[in-house]
Amino acid sequence: MKVLVVNNMAPFIWGGAEELAVHLERNLIIAGHDAEVLRIPFQWEPVQSIASQMLMVRAFELWNVDHVIALKFPAYLIRHPNKTLWLLHQYRQAYDLFDTGQTNIPDDATGKEIHTIIRAADHEAFTESRKIFTNSDITKQRLKKYNGFDAEVLPPPLNDPELFSGGKSQGYIFAGGRVNAMKRQHLLVEALAQAKPHVRLVVAGPPDSPDDAMRLQSLVEQHGLQGRVKLDLRFLTRRELGQYVNEANACAYIPFDEDSLGYVAMEAATARKPIISSSDSGGVLGLVRHKETGWISDPNPTSLAEVLNLACCDTAAVQSMGHAANKLWSDMNISWPATIERLLS
Repeated sequence: MKVLVVNNMAPFIWGGAEELAVHLERNLIIAGHDAEVLRIPFQWEPVQSIASQMLMVRAFELWNVDHVIALKFPAYLIRHPNKTLWLLHQYRQAYDLFDTGQTNIPDDATGKEIHTIIRAADHEAFTESRKIFTNSDITKQRLKKYNGFDAEVLPPPLNDPELFSGGKSQGYIFAGGRVNAMKRQHLLVEALAQAKPHVRLVVAGPPDSPDDAMRLQSLVEQHGLQGRVKLDLRFLTRRELGQYVNEANACAYIPFDEDSLGYVAMEAATARKPIISSSDSGGVLGLVRHKETGWISDPNPTSLAEVLNLACCDTAAVQSMGHAANKLWSDMNISWPATIERLLS
């Protein structure tokens, strides 16, 4: 079968969705299918350009394709008679982020029109899809609440699990992944300023913009943390990422309302490292049970500082939480062969 994986792309930005698309393609090929990834450019600023980009995707005509698996807005608007959605997230600024005021859609007549266009196009795309999966229960609930569609939860498997074998802790907290305001690495730096002097932090991953990198660098200098924080702000190889995780005391991932479990948490659990997250981090909390597989903190520097102090103690209790995280993840029994079978069923 010829399977086309359809996803968005923003130039020079690479994150979990991009990794998922590549590994989905790879595992479709392993399963005996012909597979390719179609990456459709999408720019969400200025917001007035979103409608024309949606129209562009809707106008695409595919040929020589037996099955389409579409992942994100607006890529999933693409037409095909045999289309499955593996919904990572919609354009949340028209949904839950719109409700909480964290949106780039203006509160005026133009904004209302954009909001209506996005929701109408989503409804049409969901209606014509032969099946809808979501990456987490959070995404499933959001889809049902705002659009009225049911879906099956299909969490993404971990990529390259052999790289996250665990190892002797080197006394630092690791925060990996894309660096931006929604991932909130800045809260960890601010927390470190209140934590005990022995606590160290490594933040590693590509910043979405120069301002995202500058924000962290400025906070480190402002609080005099140059000797306790390592900022490795670039795209890491998978082996480099694995080494950071394997040598950490614990891994911190505190995004705001994450859609899924998150690769950072999955990698930590595979490496038998406890996970630090926040009470409002959404899907990540599927792998974080407070004081069992890690810690759930309030999303503020003071609360996080208390957790960082606990996590940077190389004690039997901390190690036990890492093993518990590994068991919780293993018991979910999420694998690529089973995932491919469900997507093509």
